[in-house]
Amino acid sequence: MTHAQDRALPRAVRQAMPMARDVLVEVAKLHGVCIRPIPLKRLDVVTGKSEIIDVPCGATLDSKCPPCAKRNKQLRKAQCREGWHLDAEPTITPDEANEEQRWLVEFRADIQAQRETAEKAGEDTTELDAIITGLDEEINAAGMRGNVLGRTASKRSRSTKRRQDAPDLPKRKMTNTTLGRTFQGTDGKTYRPSLFVTLTLPSYGKVRDGAPIDPDSYDYRRAARDALHFSKLVDRFVQNLRRVAGYDVQYFAAVEPQKRLAPHLHMAIRGTLPRAEIKQIAAATYHQVWWPQADEVLFEGEHMPVWQDGTGYLNPATGEVLPTWDQALDALDEDAEPLHVIRFGEQVDVQGVLAGTPDADQCIRYLSKYLTKSIGDALDGGQAQQQHAARMLDALRYEPCSPTCPNWLRYGIQPKDAKPGMHPGRCRGKAHKPEHLGYAGRRILVSRKWSNKTLAEHKQDRRTWVLEALGQADEPTDPHRYVWRPVPAGDANVPPLAVRLLRSVHERQRWRAHLRDLEARAAGQDLSATEDIGRAA
Repeated sequence: MTHAQDRALPRAVRQAMPMARDVLVEVAKLHGVCIRPIPLKRLDVVTGKSEIIDVPCGATLDSKCPPCAKRNKQLRKAQCREGWHLDAEPTITPDEANEEQRWLVEFRADIQAQRETAEKAGEDTTELDAIITGLDEEINAAGMRGNVLGRTASKRSRSTKRRQDAPDLPKRKMTNTTLGRTFQGTDGKTYRPSLFVTLTLPSYGKVRDGAPIDPDSYDYRRAARDALHFSKLVDRFVQNLRRVAGYDVQYFAAVEPQKRLAPHLHMAIRGTLPRAEIKQIAAATYHQVWWPQADEVLFEGEHMPVWQDGTGYLNPATGEVLPTWDQALDALDEDAEPLHVIRFGEQVDVQGVLAGTPDADQCIRYLSKYLTKSIGDALDGGQAQQQHAARMLDALRYEPCSPTCPNWLRYGIQPKDAKPGMHPGRCRGKAHKPEHLGYAGRRILVSRKWSNKTLAEHKQDRRTWVLEALGQADEPTDPHRYVWRPVPAGDANVPPLAVRLLRSVHERQRWRAHLRDLEARAAGQDLSATEDIGRAA
């Protein structure tokens, strides 16, 4: 229909028509095409050819890009399934260092010696420091992990003595395995059960349909601080779990929102322990937040600290420099109380799971249920739950989320790495965003020896399967052959997004048609083979 014909139709009829651009986006979603592709310039250093290539955005949330979120979800499900019930010990052996890597480390040793000599002689080491920085970058670019010096900054520590209000835990001698126990059945089969554990946070007040019955008595401050530090509590649980189990427990966990908007944890654990021990570990696990106190408000409204170049933030009334983050931590003496202590709630669900059973598939679906949703997307309880979320955000607004959070100014402390323009209540950290509701940690937690593969390797497995199905060779490419560069906004060589989406939809249609043709041929060959067997019989 031409534009003139379109304008000749009644307004109500025109408004009922779908927008062509919206239909394009929906078709792209149906075909699994990224709707927010990132254009990158790829230079082939061998041929000198340069081209613009669309790279999927890799979004993990439906609200950003549903096709990419779906692919990531399927990838995580495959990763969970492959690692949960391994029956062979995963082996991760680092590659041998090559000649270039050894030479770089030897050269780094020479420069380090020169720097130490210059420092002892009181000479300027600026030039040598710059060389060392460049060498460290070259070392990583050459395929080595980490830093040759390891941890250089001293780690602040406090007493590790357990709290008196926390029960003690049993401890077993560690064995060098990740598989857990096996059991012999009466039928002679060997069974290797695993666990599916769900951990929640404690109650902050009675709730109904995801909202507090009495909002005034609901402990929003505790709920906010628990959400902020939930990831540390999970780390403590894993540490305690391994001590009690006596082997290197491997896990795949997902942090998901409860209806009351508090984060909780689903964890697939390789191997098994008695249910009573899991519940005992959860009850004995806690995390103490050793931060400066943030309960007494010193600055608010118009009475806020002021920035002075070269000095930092000052008290506007006295002109005194506010203590830095490190100074505030140093002021905490041995008798100081932690800012917050976080624990799990009493509800602990433990299920035994066997490989290949419907229960295992159900648990994997449960683990991935909310992966493409943000914590804020759990809002479905109507106005009451919306108001509950708003009150939660109010409680989070002035809570410090990290050492660098501007909210520390409200309590008379300069944030770590302070800079001008900071203002309490305006933190841009992930935890303060409405879609995260205080939880800033990773949504997926996977131990290093879970499936004996990295996520990139799982992704490569999927790519290999597709290429084999299409009859194309999956030849590994030299990682140093291509140089990737971002494309400046407005680059004339980048077609409009709609054109790029149309190209991607066409390419996806061509792939699927080819796959259907291959499947039809395979089915025909199977039918012919069956007929041949029947005639021979």
